Amino acid sequence: MAKKEAMNLIQFQKAFQTEEACHRHLMKMKWPEGFRCPKCQHDKAYEITTRKLPLFECVRCGHQTTVIAGTIFEKTRTDLVKWFWAIFLIAHDKRGVSATYLSEELGIAYQTAWTIQHKVRKAMGERDASYTLAGIVELDDAFFGAPTEGGKRGRGTEQTPVLVALSLDKKGCPKYLKMQVIPDVKGTTLVDFAQKYIEAGSTISSDKYRSYQALSKQGYQHEAKLFNPVENPDHLKWLHTVISNAKAFIGGTFHGLDSKHLQAYLDEFCYRFNRREVKSELFNRLVQCCVLSGTITYPELVG
Repeated sequence: MAKKEAMNLIQFQKAFQTEEACHRHLMKMKWPEGFRCPKCQHDKAYEITTRKLPLFECVRCGHQTTVIAGTIFEKTRTDLVKWFWAIFLIAHDKRGVSATYLSEELGIAYQTAWTIQHKVRKAMGERDASYTLAGIVELDDAFFGAPTEGGKRGRGTEQTPVLVALSLDKKGCPKYLKMQVIPDVKGTTLVDFAQKYIEAGSTISSDKYRSYQALSKQGYQHEAKLFNPVENPDHLKWLHTVISNAKAFIGGTFHGLDSKHLQAYLDEFCYRFNRREVKSELFNRLVQCCVLSGTITYPELVG
């Protein structure tokens, strides 16, 4: 995504005090070169201002639309000012914010706050879905959720398996992260993940678990070492640090969660991690994602 305007808390407060200000900002994000009819692409419209949000009627085809149609804000009954505050808080707190916190601070129902969060996470996940990793990629599986009392830990556990991939730059430092809930840690599952998210020809570094051996037959350079922090202290070092931080993020702020919504929380963690070098732009980048993503309803989220 192109560079976005930086915005700190004071600038945010001054810029978005009214519904009109938020509406103008969404228009700039959705139609940066001016109105464009979603049906016929004509660039002129009549503006009807008798509603809470202005309605635009295309001069050519008569199609009516609003600035929030086709976005995560579509059909919302929550003020845009509160939406913008929620997005700002979600974007800038690396620990994540809970639905309880948003509900209390924004004066909205808990269900509304929870739904807003998941709509934003959906936008985050869709934005990063097309990204692929390349070069040197550390790959390992991790398990999220509380273990059954007396049950196994690690592979074979009843916790939710997650595949974690982290690309490194030429200096061996983290670049981009992808985390995906998977049904199992079989070779076919690992190959499917790699073919979707890791560019062919990349070097994949993993432990010696047998399922990873399938990667060397799919156009990847595969380097496997026994995971031993004493003998190989740098092997998968960054990856395991990221996994530890992700578990702290989920366990600390959200106190654990069921497997149904785990992917959404992982998408949020990855989105923020992948943009850690552009923190001041996070609000505007996330608003842009929200404009480009379609909405999802509460019944769809809990169904």
